Amino acid sequence: MASWAVVALAAPFVAAAFASDIRKMTIPNRLNAVFFAAGALYHLAAGGWNGGLQALLGAAAGLIPMLLLYGLKGIGAGDVKFFAALGAIVGAAAVLQVMMYAILYGGLLGLAFLLLRRNFARRLLLGAVSVIAAESRLAAAWETNIAGSGGLRFPFMVAVLPGAVTAWCIAPF
Repeated sequence: MASWAVVALAAPFVAAAFASDIRKMTIPNRLNAVFFAAGALYHLAAGGWNGGLQALLGAAAGLIPMLLLYGLKGIGAGDVKFFAALGAIVGAAAVLQVMMYAILYGGLLGLAFLLLRRNFARRLLLGAVSVIAAESRLAAAWETNIAGSGGLRFPFMVAVLPGAVTAWCIAPF
């Protein structure tokens, strides 16, 4: 069980990454770097060298499995760096739980899109984005991205956010 400081770092990080990924389909390197450093420094200050080592192990636990998905072109590089930074904040066990739930939610979302007609799925996704972002230019950007990709792509943070909430509800960080 982690302290309130871990939650105070993880919650705004997940929220900011979600907002960025929904709006721009990217997670900024600066965001990942700032929260990675904050997580590592917090654990170093709270637990000494052992705490710093635990933060690095958490980062590795977030980085290595996501690199495999990145190599298979399942996720983007920002998602890989996000999970490394999240691992530095919440630790190895918690980041693996979030990852497991995010992959499950992502698979369910992908399956839902496969089962639905492609045009209907596209309209559904674009409608949801329009409601969330309240910007017509964002919907147009997503339409271009979806049409140009040869397949249906969606920001992985759409699956990560409920994955993080599920992991938190089952075993709080």
